[in-house]
Amino acid sequence: MPAIDSLQRQITTAKELQSVVKTMKVLAAASIRQYERAVESLAEYNRTIEMGLQIVLGYAGSEGHNFVGIEPAINNRLAAIILGSDQGMCGQFNEQITHYAINQIEQLPIASANRTIVTVGARVIPPLENAKFTIASSFNMPSSLAGITPMVQELLLQIEAWRQTQQINRIILFYNQPRSNTSYSPHTLHLLPLDRTWLSNLQEQPWNSRTLPIFTMDLSQLFSQLIGQYFFISLYRAFAESLASENASRLAAMQVAEQNIEERLAEFNAQFQQLRQAAITEEILEIVAGSEALAQSGEIANG
Repeated sequence: MPAIDSLQRQITTAKELQSVVKTMKVLAAASIRQYERAVESLAEYNRTIEMGLQIVLGYAGSEGHNFVGIEPAINNRLAAIILGSDQGMCGQFNEQITHYAINQIEQLPIASANRTIVTVGARVIPPLENAKFTIASSFNMPSSLAGITPMVQELLLQIEAWRQTQQINRIILFYNQPRSNTSYSPHTLHLLPLDRTWLSNLQEQPWNSRTLPIFTMDLSQLFSQLIGQYFFISLYRAFAESLASENASRLAAMQVAEQNIEERLAEFNAQFQQLRQAAITEEILEIVAGSEALAQSGEIANG
């Protein structure tokens, strides 16, 4: 009987864990959709910013104007921002992005002394430190949509400080980008220097109207404001996609955990049935043996 009692406790524990895993699956799936909608909502805003840049670049081209930020990186200094997570139970999410970022950074012809590494999420720090990367600063990863905007604003201030005080004009962002509800892949976003091909394509696109918008702001100031909004959108999208990927990884991990729990429950239930059947058989045999003993004692007494 002690073995049966132990199995019953194990079955109860497994069922409780199964319930927790199912709840985490539901929460992860809901979070993925929430972050996906946030990314989708940026599309129209992003299009508006690109239209503004298209107009400004058109005017700048006709006037032979050059903007700050378009120039190539010439001082060989790098700032890399790596997005990870602060929470666990998300599989290889942090290991994958750190391994990718390390490989990408080490391929660049930039000395380690000229690298400024910034992490968002505590769980990416140990792999980076194991690779002998020095962490300049670290931030907590937002745990909800409401926390993304303040974090983006803080990073924008950091980027401006890098440009103004440290003359860093090569800034790269590494993060995981979702591919489906249970898969993701590492992604690189080059914030600075600005992509000349992207800007040229914007400038060459036909305008969908007979009239061009006019503006009274200084051309360079307007360009700077639009690029600032572009940075905001790019960073916000990166955070939302990274959080969606984190939950996709967590959902995949929970699905594996749920399958393992189901298999263990099946094993426990089979063992329980075997032990229970053996106990019942033993009780029946004891009853039969007792009956036979009583019958034999009765025959002896009658004889």
